[in-house]
Amino acid sequence: MRGVAAEEGPFPPILSRPLPSRGGAGIPAAARSGSAGVGRQAGREMAAQKINEALEHIAKAEKYLKTGFLKWKPDYDSAATEYGKAAVAFKNAKQFDQAREACLREAEAHENNKALFHAAKAYEQAGMMLKEMQRLPEAVQLIEKASMMYLENGTPDTAAIALERAGKLIENVSPEKAVQLYQQAASVFENEERLRQALEMLGKASRLLVRGRRLDEAALSLQKEKSIYKEIENYPTCYKKTIAQVLVHLHRNDYVAAERCVRESYSIPGFNGSEDCAALEQLLEGYDQQDQDQVSEVCNLPLFKYMDNDYAKLGLTLVVPGGGIKKKSPNTAQDKTRGPATVGSHADEEEDEYSGGLC
Repeated sequence: MRGVAAEEGPFPPILSRPLPSRGGAGIPAAARSGSAGVGRQAGREMAAQKINEALEHIAKAEKYLKTGFLKWKPDYDSAATEYGKAAVAFKNAKQFDQAREACLREAEAHENNKALFHAAKAYEQAGMMLKEMQRLPEAVQLIEKASMMYLENGTPDTAAIALERAGKLIENVSPEKAVQLYQQAASVFENEERLRQALEMLGKASRLLVRGRRLDEAALSLQKEKSIYKEIENYPTCYKKTIAQVLVHLHRNDYVAAERCVRESYSIPGFNGSEDCAALEQLLEGYDQQDQDQVSEVCNLPLFKYMDNDYAKLGLTLVVPGGGIKKKSPNTAQDKTRGPATVGSHADEEEDEYSGGLC
């Protein structure tokens, strides 16, 4: 059995100093440090045991890889198994960097054995170890590598799932990278004709684009979503995507594109005459007339308020051009310039009109 101190190379000794004694001066450890201290001590002992176990698996793996006079070819399969066991033991001991190294060695052994699927799994596990260490960009790189190997192996569904997992990891750190990963996953799902999964990925990408105010790209992403929903005949969702599109276009100050979007949606069965269509027509009318009150009233309808948060915020923050000043009709403007006297003169005119009686 190889001890911890004897191990060299990429797996340096973990326990460089002896574990503290549980006894001391005739006083039991439990009495001195309490149950919490006993728990910590037990945890350290368990970690040490797992580390030694991992190092034993590493030693076995290296033995399988050695060649000699009677053994011309390394046993990559057995070595990969041992590296995998070592990775699990290191992970249980919370030695994530060494677990990552063991996973990478496992992946290399599987690659040498032409087992691409298992190699990809090992790369993905190495990425998850980096996630535990909060090294997210590096984790995503390894998971992307795994997804490419899944595709090469002919398992595209697993590749797409790996890309989605990478997107979730990096979403809060680098939304731009997450969008790219979700779009790649959507493309893989679409090629496999798994359209519902593709739509889920596109939806995540669209919302992130809106959140990041990348509105030109968001408009294209929403159009892609809408086309697929139309293809699978999910027409009510098409209506909702039309609302999201119009809000994006109006935030881009592109009234023409918003109007064209509504006009093209008349070809979707059931859209013309739906409450979605009526609300959008009111919204466009208010925006065109610079009527902020009408725009705000429409955007506060439940139809808008209960959309996904990113789209609902677009509605609540929509301001018409010209600073949101309500456009008045010419007659109303004239009446205002005349002042209070016009009210009396208007009343006099009514009296004159009927002063001679109905005949």
